[in-house]
Amino acid sequence: MRVVLAEDLFLLRDGLVRMLEAYDFEIAAAVESGPELTRALAELQPDVAVVDVRLPPSHTDEGLQCALHARRARPGLPVLVLSQHVEQLYARELLADGTGGVGYLLKDRVFDAEQFIDAVRRVAAGGTAMDPQVIQQLLSRRQAESRPLGRLTPREREVLELMAQGRSNAAIAERLVVTERAIAKHTSNIFAKLDLEVSDDDNRRVLAVLAYLDRGR
Repeated sequence: MRVVLAEDLFLLRDGLVRMLEAYDFEIAAAVESGPELTRALAELQPDVAVVDVRLPPSHTDEGLQCALHARRARPGLPVLVLSQHVEQLYARELLADGTGGVGYLLKDRVFDAEQFIDAVRRVAAGGTAMDPQVIQQLLSRRQAESRPLGRLTPREREVLELMAQGRSNAAIAERLVVTERAIAKHTSNIFAKLDLEVSDDDNRRVLAVLAYLDRGR
């Protein structure tokens, strides 16, 4: 699996390269700036991009902007974003196209290699890998903007947050210590209350929820 990595801090970039290579990823390019990232994504056509939000020359949202541009040029390009903070506007834009293959992790909440590698693989396969704090902030903002989320019970909101992280019904049931049948019922209620079509495809249902959260922006 070919990866384009963008991180401006040498030690972190080198560490990520070594980690990915240890898990049999091929590093197509490891760059440190926005312009380099744009060229690498256009020329190398990687299987997945792992992108820091803040890159030179602007050191603001250069990396995320490059990722968004690349996904417009190549819809569905898998992108895993790494950040110190939740950039809500661009996180919502990244999630809104509904084509899948997106992730958003907070650097200081990645606690081991397996967690990170699992996120890269999940995103590369077209799924989602969202830090719970990112989902919490997006949900909180969306609740303030939209009445439909207010229809959900506290348990349904909890299930929705776990769905948006990319968890399966089985994983949610294990996390909440309930049966899969109970989670299936909560899921059906959530889609009904949000006026979303129910789907048995886990990735499609997560993307539908994330797309819904971005409506009305």
